[in-house]
Amino acid sequence: MSGNVQLLSEALAAARAENRAALIAYLPAGFPTVDGGIAAVRAVFDGGADIVEVGLPHSDPVLDGPVIQTADDIALRGGVKIADVMRTVREAHEATGKPVLVMTYWNPIDRYGVERFTAELAEAGGAGCILPDLPVEESGGWREHADKHGLATVFVVAPSSKDARIATITEAGSGFVYAASLMGVTGTRESVGAQAKDLVRRTRATTELPVCVGLGVSNARQAAEVAAFADGVIVGSAFVKRLLDAPDQEAGLTAVRDLAADLADGVRRGRAGA
Repeated sequence: MSGNVQLLSEALAAARAENRAALIAYLPAGFPTVDGGIAAVRAVFDGGADIVEVGLPHSDPVLDGPVIQTADDIALRGGVKIADVMRTVREAHEATGKPVLVMTYWNPIDRYGVERFTAELAEAGGAGCILPDLPVEESGGWREHADKHGLATVFVVAPSSKDARIATITEAGSGFVYAASLMGVTGTRESVGAQAKDLVRRTRATTELPVCVGLGVSNARQAAEVAAFADGVIVGSAFVKRLLDAPDQEAGLTAVRDLAADLADGVRRGRAGA
């Protein structure tokens, strides 16, 4: 099976053809429950997300802020397994036909087995993986299996990355490049700032891949700000917080659907005046 990396590329190209950034949402698998997590992914797609990243909950999520850590903890206490992550990908993709990636730290894949993980993700219809803590120099084995199964490998660049380092990272990646808008952990911010714009400029100088910006975007105004210069806007903590704050599951699903619709409007406004 070839996987759905082509679907990912098509979703990003379709947004570009509409002169807008793509909206990419992040939600952890197994939160608030496995079924609830699947319903949440479908809800953000219903609201207008183009692509969803499904997080593989981890006990030590070093790049994630308190909101996502709280959700991961709930998922892990609920007994979430890699099989549940694959089921989330499969059911969300089958229900919507849209691209679904997995975002995970390297350790769970290493323990599970790279060949097994890539084969199962491709079979589930997954478009690829975002691997924030896998050094490019150590990624050869992963990329070989990912390529075999038609999966994208998305690497992360940061404002601290030197230009030569960015070039090394983008040369090894596929699908898109994840540009972390600021130094630090995930979470909502008052301003996404000029660092992100400069990072996108420097990253584009090294690659033809779309450059998508994450970390800190939580509302339509910020989404529009980032959409003015990026190929995609990635939002995670704001969705997770809506689910955490909701009094029940239905209210949570409504909240994330409404936020997706608001953000989808934001990414469309981003270049309207440009």
